[in-house]
Amino acid sequence: MRAKFRFRIRIIALALMALALVIVAKLYTLQILHGSELRTQVDDQNVAPVGSALHRGTIYFTQKDGTRIPVATLQSGYTLAIQPAFIEDANLAYTRVQSVLPAIDREQFLAAAARSRDTYEEISRRVDEEAGQALSALEVRGVLPVRDRWRFYPAGTLAAHEIGFLGYAEDGRTFEGRYGLERTYDPVLSRADAAKSRSFVADLVSDVSKRLTPAGREAGGDVVTALEPTVQRYLEDTLKAYAEAWQPRTLGGIIMDPQTGAILAMASLPTYDPNDIKNADPNALTNPLVSSVLEFGSTMKPITMAAALDANVVTPETTYNDTGILTIDKKTIRNFDGKARGVVPMQEVLSQSLNIGIAHIVEKMGPTTMRDYLQRFGITEETGIDLPSEATPLVRNLESPRIVEYITAGYGQGVAISPIAMTRALATLANRGQVPQPHVAVSLEYPGGISKPLGWAPPRQAIRQESAHEVTTMLVKVVDTALRGGGKKIPELSVAAKTGTAQIADPERGGYYADRYLHSFFGYFPAYDARFLVFLYSVEPQGAKYASETWTDPFFNLTTFLMTYYGVPYDRATTTPVSTL
Repeated sequence: MRAKFRFRIRIIALALMALALVIVAKLYTLQILHGSELRTQVDDQNVAPVGSALHRGTIYFTQKDGTRIPVATLQSGYTLAIQPAFIEDANLAYTRVQSVLPAIDREQFLAAAARSRDTYEEISRRVDEEAGQALSALEVRGVLPVRDRWRFYPAGTLAAHEIGFLGYAEDGRTFEGRYGLERTYDPVLSRADAAKSRSFVADLVSDVSKRLTPAGREAGGDVVTALEPTVQRYLEDTLKAYAEAWQPRTLGGIIMDPQTGAILAMASLPTYDPNDIKNADPNALTNPLVSSVLEFGSTMKPITMAAALDANVVTPETTYNDTGILTIDKKTIRNFDGKARGVVPMQEVLSQSLNIGIAHIVEKMGPTTMRDYLQRFGITEETGIDLPSEATPLVRNLESPRIVEYITAGYGQGVAISPIAMTRALATLANRGQVPQPHVAVSLEYPGGISKPLGWAPPRQAIRQESAHEVTTMLVKVVDTALRGGGKKIPELSVAAKTGTAQIADPERGGYYADRYLHSFFGYFPAYDARFLVFLYSVEPQGAKYASETWTDPFFNLTTFLMTYYGVPYDRATTTPVSTL
């Protein structure tokens, strides 16, 4: 009997211990992992139904030392509302409210107060803490300062196109991410489930481990990006200075780590302030770096050259007779100046940006091989970057049997792709022939310190590593010997770069404008172990015909800044730049 009694006591003790462990785990979950959210819900008991923006994750910049800075978060304050049925003297109520909030419109206030049958009328939103507390202290009957929270973007216009903003959903009451990362990761950032009441007993027996180990991109997380705020600011300042000097219709730039595809900075002008959407230009909300397609001109030539090298139809030493002008399929192809160069090697095709040289190597490859390589570089497909509304490339010319269509594509005309697609293709040269996967976000963070790194498609080999090295060497020579002032700017550093000047298509009359151009410039450095790739472009800059005139200085200023800021050693000297920023 005693043995059975002791056995029962042990069973009961073990059951109690198991229950205690479950309770401790649950309390840990409630107080530590979700304590902040639950305290927020308590505050929300007296909050007016102003939408689900009350519960939303944070988006972070990542500084070069790994420190995270919130770039999209929630800000606390008040919504000023009134209860018209309880207001005894509307004029007196307005006077007292106006003493705290001078900007309150008198006519709006009195009109709302006159709706005596209404129980709730919003007068002003996003009232700061100090003003909200002052309104509460007035104790005006019928005036109701209501606790509220709203989406706040501390960096203002910085990376606005990439971050996006929170806006009303189709129902007109709830909120959802609009544009940028706010839209792409809306399911992750959402806290919709956090507002639902839950039974403690039901939660107690739930599978806690399932909640602690995200299996995918579940709701309730924060988004950590690769965007570096100081680099982003420098890029945007560079674009603003360019815009002031050359007055383009639009322009943009991308700074990528070509070895990982991580976007360190990305910006375009014009832009907007996500804190002030009502005053934003609707045409400026879309991110043209992802959502527009353009013909980039001669920045395509290194890709064509790399394809020819990889296909073994030419070597860097191969020569051809440059006639300056060539007629193919009843279409005239000419160098930018129409002049013949005679017998020259492949290096001059890039150094002097010769269209006739591109025609020569594309003819040697043939349409099928050329099309195959453009597909390998991703020219014919979307990149899959984690930003919404990516544009599909316009590459129908590559379905033509006419060789001339492939020649024009080879020097960047007749096919139109997005700036991010062009950046990815060019990054392949810097990444030893592998096509990287461009991305802005790097991880999702969940309560309790759970981090989920984001997985991206593995890089695919477009060309041999040897071919990428050969074209890199050719592009370094372009900078050292041919680019306007380029080789003299940073002699201690190997830089692979190329400019592009493209004619702009005339959609009304067909063909191309005779006096409108797109300027582009790309480069990567240190050339043989690239840490950075920079791609810049502008549409219809004024006062200069060629991209080398407008983009050379901004590009090399960015190069010097990045090498210095990150303290990357120069590869042609023993000197290491020291960050002072």
